[in-house]
Amino acid sequence: MNKFDLEERLIEFAVLIIEIVNEIENTKAGNHLSGQIVRSGTSVALNYGEAQSAESKRDFIHKMKVILKELRETFICLKILTKSKIYTEYKIEKAKKENNELISIFVKSIETAVKNQKS
Repeated sequence: MNKFDLEERLIEFAVLIIEIVNEIENTKAGNHLSGQIVRSGTSVALNYGEAQSAESKRDFIHKMKVILKELRETFICLKILTKSKIYTEYKIEKAKKENNELISIFVKSIETAVKNQKS
């Protein structure tokens, strides 16, 4: 996968998160979780753009780790939405699947970048 494919995939993920947020009920819990997941779920694409302009290998690794943290936060929020029955649509399962795949990609990318940094 090249960086443009991954970038597009992250943008599509952010759009999916926005679609989910726009359908969450306007309740105290819904509003709280909506705000949380829209920040973490859309930040991954934005932070990836920053990582592409990293000033050093160390800066790149740091930015990739931030993306991984945001993906993990988003995944937990998706699980909370599902378990609390605030949102039980197909889109949540699709988002969780994509989120998990993106986590795997970034874990591997970080491992490779750390290994290359030591070379």
